[in-house]
Amino acid sequence: MPASAFLLAFAAAFIHGTSNVFVGRRQEPEAAFAFMLVVGVIVFAPIAVLTWDVEAAAIPYIAGSAALELGYFAFLAAAYRIADVSLVYPVARGIAPILVLLGAVVFLRHGTTAGQVVGIVAVAVGILLVRGVGQLVRNADRRGFLLALTSGAFIAGYTLVDKQGLAHAAPIPFIELVLIGPAIMYLIAIWRLRGVRAFRQEATPGIAIVGIVLFGTYILVLFALRLAPAASVSAVRETSIVIASAVAALVAHERVTRSRFAGAVLVTAGIALVVLSD
Repeated sequence: MPASAFLLAFAAAFIHGTSNVFVGRRQEPEAAFAFMLVVGVIVFAPIAVLTWDVEAAAIPYIAGSAALELGYFAFLAAAYRIADVSLVYPVARGIAPILVLLGAVVFLRHGTTAGQVVGIVAVAVGILLVRGVGQLVRNADRRGFLLALTSGAFIAGYTLVDKQGLAHAAPIPFIELVLIGPAIMYLIAIWRLRGVRAFRQEATPGIAIVGIVLFGTYILVLFALRLAPAASVSAVRETSIVIASAVAALVAHERVTRSRFAGAVLVTAGIALVVLSD
């Protein structure tokens, strides 16, 4: 893997992980996500127009991906409201690639390797460590864990849909069209649920910047994919799980136990084994 591709993929991982800690620790994470989505869509609209290449065949995939993205943001923000980022992020990001692999095996009849099976087991054990075991797990953590799992299922869903849809559209116009609907609908829903006060609190320059850079991480990954194999790029990108856990502990001062951090590392290693064993 060229050093340039590694740096691009790692930069995307670092930005994604740290940004989620920043947003996940907000007092009104739903309003923060809603504002962030709208800003990202507005800023990147001119780039989408300049790089426009969308076939009519992409429309069903755009619609399907939009519905799945809406579910992803809704469940992720709800999980961040009640549970720590160090629990939610590794579970949501960790389960998604495994569900994608299982979906490919079950529905697309793809084969699997011994390395991928070991990787799946590693991810499962890592997620259990992140969640915590025994009777001392808080009710909020249990609810947050289930919301994170659901969010991960939506990630897996839109990943599979996007893979097919990108055969009929350029990446930036495609993701722009996908996110316009969810951005508007989520904004209206959260405005009604949380009220104007929540938006006044979260509509800050910092959240606006997060919305822009999170959208930009997708572009960084695209450039990395032009320089290195997809498996290598994916493996590096998933270091965001460890990064988010470390940032949550060191900067956001969450109580990240050794077992939870070890679980995040194990999830990352398992994902790397799955994608590199393909």
